Amino acid sequence: MSSLLRVNPITCEAHGLCAELFPERISLDDWGYPIVDPEPVTPELEEHARRAVEACPTLALALLRAGDRSPSGKT
Repeated sequence: MSSLLRVNPITCEAHGLCAELFPERISLDDWGYPIVDPEPVTPELEEHARRAVEACPTLALALLRAGDRSPSGKT
């Protein structure tokens, strides 16, 4: 099953750590906030995505199973 990377723009404080850890799918805008690629994360990149999620200092980044709408997994 594929996963999707999502960012909570309200929680995010633009530390930029996610883009440093996962530049394959995350870039930063002019203010340092993440721009997340909407495509599913491939199995080959999932470990890198999980590392970025775990390192987020404000817990604004989430890796969801395809089909989930919220980080809690509730649809």
